[in-house]
Amino acid sequence: MQSSPPSTEVVAHLAAVGTALPGDPVDNAMLAKTLGVNEEWIDVFIGTRTRHFARDLITGEVRWSLADLCAQAAERALSAARISPEEIEFVVMGTATPDHLMPATVNQVADQLGLDQLPTYQLQSGCAGAVQALELGRTLITGGGYGAGLVIGGDVCSKHLELDRDLSDAAPSDLVNYVLFGDGAGAAVLTAEPRGERLALRRVLNRFTGLGREPGQVIDWFGLADRHEDRQAVREDYKAIESAVPVMAAEILWELLEELDWTTDQVDFLLPPQLSGRMTRRITEQLDLPGAVEVSCVAETGNNGNALPFLQLEGLLPKMTDGQRALAVAVESSKWIKSGFALEKV
Repeated sequence: MQSSPPSTEVVAHLAAVGTALPGDPVDNAMLAKTLGVNEEWIDVFIGTRTRHFARDLITGEVRWSLADLCAQAAERALSAARISPEEIEFVVMGTATPDHLMPATVNQVADQLGLDQLPTYQLQSGCAGAVQALELGRTLITGGGYGAGLVIGGDVCSKHLELDRDLSDAAPSDLVNYVLFGDGAGAAVLTAEPRGERLALRRVLNRFTGLGREPGQVIDWFGLADRHEDRQAVREDYKAIESAVPVMAAEILWELLEELDWTTDQVDFLLPPQLSGRMTRRITEQLDLPGAVEVSCVAETGNNGNALPFLQLEGLLPKMTDGQRALAVAVESSKWIKSGFALEKV
């Protein structure tokens, strides 16, 4: 009896990454002076040193749209991968802060890139949105027969903040948003065959776990009917986040390891959640992977949401060599989503 040839598993590969941060970095001294808040409180409580804003802190003018930043990041990813726009067969984007409700920002990005006649997808989500976009991109490669596509993530959080407001009596849940967040975008080129950086995307985890739980973060859109209501546009339950995120991060790590059948000493790099400089240090200590090199960026970039995994990947790529492995962990606190992914250099 003649044996059948072994099946060939289709694997999605990450060929390159590009990122875009708007303007010069804004340090804590400048931010404290502009907002009239305590600089030491930012240093100690948040632990983030700099961040970037798409709007001018003094005039309030929006200088970059989310589409602008995402298009810049995508162009850099395409250039790094040495892939022409004509080879791109789909675009997937994750964001919590689209430029408009309609048209979808992903289509504005495609237009800036000169892309047409291809499927586009926009996923509305917070810190897990970039991972969700990676999962959809991976599925399109492995199950949809596509050869190459763009996966994008980004957020412009500063447009929700009222810069000329007196914050002297602001509630902590309100004040934290002015110092925690930044703006930015990132993009990755996914391919069916190993190209460029040749990173195999071995696993993606994306799971809603918020049944019956109060949101840790709420961002509101205001329409004509409710724009004058006296409520915050951005609300953050920072205590709930501080309590829940480290626990969820550990659960994500061990679930990925079990699914991959990897041991802790087989992980060369760890990309931990990037809520803030202080929280990232705490989470990394609790994850306890002493043999893995930490790759973090939030202390310099601020929490720019769906850009963060791509900024971490940009820091990871020059470090990885053949056969090395990396695990990324991301937690979305808006309604509690576990997410993460695993990479291997082939």
